[in-house]
Amino acid sequence: MRLLLIRHGQTPCNVSGELDTAMPGAPLTLLGRAQARAVPAALGHERITGIHASPLLRTQLTATPLAEARGLEVQIRPGLEEISAGTLEGRADPDAHHAYISCLVAWILGDLDRPMPGGPDGHDFLGRFDAAVQQIVQDHDPADTVAVFSHGAAIRVYTALRGGLDAVEAEQLEIMNTGAAVLENRTGRWDLVAWHRDPLGGPSLEDRAAEDVTGESAEEVLDETAEDAGEGTPRRTP
Repeated sequence: MRLLLIRHGQTPCNVSGELDTAMPGAPLTLLGRAQARAVPAALGHERITGIHASPLLRTQLTATPLAEARGLEVQIRPGLEEISAGTLEGRADPDAHHAYISCLVAWILGDLDRPMPGGPDGHDFLGRFDAAVQQIVQDHDPADTVAVFSHGAAIRVYTALRGGLDAVEAEQLEIMNTGAAVLENRTGRWDLVAWHRDPLGGPSLEDRAAEDVTGESAEEVLDETAEDAGEGTPRRTP
């Protein structure tokens, strides 16, 4: 099976740097809608047999143009939602960014016991995302290609933990709005076969001025928050 894990289009919170992980979540910006409209043509070569999205509004809005172009319904799949920010929800300050990203890096490095402040630990996230993916697999034939609309942090962490990606490399990955990870399962395990950093419609649809915390590399966010704190060296995960 082939999974296209596609990040949603831009939201106002991706522009401002606000941690927005609770339901229903923010809608798309004008640029986010343009990114979503560009997805069908960008995936014209893919023989997609199913389209799934998280319960959050932004993934469903991003999936809609592709669903309409292919004559398919968007299947809402609990478990694909963004990694909860816990008590950091709604914050846009450097300390919140650092705490959120540091937790994700700890999970990528194998410390799944570490909890998000006031939120889930890595076992909680991995368990619910695994369950959602397994249900998708059960609903499709083994040779199918399926589009799965999810979120920046969730896609990065899941790919690192289930896609055979090196942890150091995973820290450096970026995924812009409507960027994508392509996973294939041929031997009973998922392998990352392609990583599309830029929007699927092309780099012209990227907003370089946005403070996109869950799209920038973990390394970059941690370095930026260290600079904001006036530290001489980046604050990294203990």
